[in-house]
Amino acid sequence: MTRSDSVVLVIDLQLGVLDGCFDVAGVVAHAGALVARARRKGVPLAWVQHEEAEMPYGSAGWQLMPGLVPAPGEAIIRKTCCDAFVDTPLHDVLKSLDAKRLVLAGAQSDYCIRTTAQRAVIEGYPVVLVSDAHTAADAVFGGVAISGEQIVAHTNRSIGGLACPQVTVDLATHDAVML
Repeated sequence: MTRSDSVVLVIDLQLGVLDGCFDVAGVVAHAGALVARARRKGVPLAWVQHEEAEMPYGSAGWQLMPGLVPAPGEAIIRKTCCDAFVDTPLHDVLKSLDAKRLVLAGAQSDYCIRTTAQRAVIEGYPVVLVSDAHTAADAVFGGVAISGEQIVAHTNRSIGGLACPQVTVDLATHDAVML
C-alpha cells in the first residue's frame, strides 16, 4: 500500500481522559512523533475526541494534550461512546480520504482503542495498533486490580492477535509504523 492509503487516527488523547493513565508523557511523545512523521509524509490524520456529561465539548478536560494540535484541514471527530464509528461522521471522513488502512494511537486502551480497532476490522480496514502510543488507567474488576501497564500489554496482545479473513491487524511502535 502507498502512504496515501493510510489514515492515522488519534483517539481521545485529552486532558480528562489521560488523567491517571500509564506512561502519559511517553504515549503523548510517541503520538506526537507519529503525527509529525505522518504530516511530513502527507499521510492524513483524523482526531477523535470523546465527550460526555463529565467532559462536555469545549471543557478543560475535553481539550487535547498540549503539543497535540490538529492542523487546519485535519478531521476532528466528536464521539460519545467507545466506538468512534457510532453516530459519528468517521465512515464518511475515511471514505473522503480514500482510507485503506488505519493506524491507531490514543486512549483508553481497554475501551476506545480496542472497540474502534475491532470495529475497523469488521468494517474491512486493515489496522495497525501503535503499540507504544496508547494507554489506560489502572482498574479493578471483580476485586482484581489491573494496572494500566497490564491493560496496555493485554490490548497489544489481543488486538495484535485478531485474525479476520482478508483483513490484517499489525502492531508496530511509533517509529516503526510504515506510513
